[in-house]
Amino acid sequence: MNQQLLAKTFVELADNLVADFDLIDFLRLLTDRCVGLLDVSAVGVLLADRDGELRVMAASDERVRLLELFQLQNDEGPCLECFRTGTPVAVSDLRTETARWPRFAVTARRSGFGAVQALPMRLRDEVVGALNLFRITPGPFDPAATPIAQALADVATISLLQQRTTQRSTALNEQLQTALNSRVLIEQAKGKLAERQGIDMEQAFTTLRGYARAHNRRLSELARAFIDDTEPLPGLGS
Repeated sequence: MNQQLLAKTFVELADNLVADFDLIDFLRLLTDRCVGLLDVSAVGVLLADRDGELRVMAASDERVRLLELFQLQNDEGPCLECFRTGTPVAVSDLRTETARWPRFAVTARRSGFGAVQALPMRLRDEVVGALNLFRITPGPFDPAATPIAQALADVATISLLQQRTTQRSTALNEQLQTALNSRVLIEQAKGKLAERQGIDMEQAFTTLRGYARAHNRRLSELARAFIDDTEPLPGLGS
C-alpha cells in the first residue's frame, strides 16, 4: 500500500473547513482513493438525506452507480443492510447470496462483481451512510485493509458531520445577524418617529408596527424606508 498517498488522503478528507467545500468532489475523492489504495475494483457511497432516505452520492464508475441505484430501487443489498444495522457487511462470493439478496446478487454478478464489502459511515450512534467496496473476483477481503477502509469512512463521516454543523451554525449566525441589524433599524426609526410626532418610543413602535401590518410590509423594510426617506409614507410624516 502507498503509505504516502494514504497519509495524504487522510489529510484531504479531514480538511473540510474551506470556503469552497464541495460535497460531490469530496465524496468522489473518497471513492477514487479507496480504489487506488485498497484491493478493490470499484467503490460507491450512499448517504442519507434529511428524511433518512439513502441516496447515491458518489461512485468510482458507472457500473457501481447503477448497481447502487438498483439496490435502492429494489430495497435489498449489503449497503442497505449495513446502513440499517450500522455494522459492516462482507460477502466474499456473491454466488452464495442469492437467497439473501435474490435480485441484487444476480445483478451484481451480471455487472461483473464477485465480492462486496459495505462499511458504515457513522459517528457513535449516528449513521449517515455506507461506503461500499466491490471486487471483480470472489474471495475474502484483506483483513489488514479492512481497518484502513473503515478509518477512511470514519474520517469522511466526521468531516461530513462537521460540515453540516458548520453550515447550520453559519445559517444560524446569519439569521441572528439579520435580526440584530433589523432591530437597530427599528430602534432608529422609533426614535425618528417619536421626535417627529412628539410621542414616546412605545407609541412610535406601535405606530410603525401598525403601519407595516396595514400596508403588508416587513417592519424592518418599513423602518429603513422611513429612516432613509426613500419613499413617501403618508401617516408617518415622510
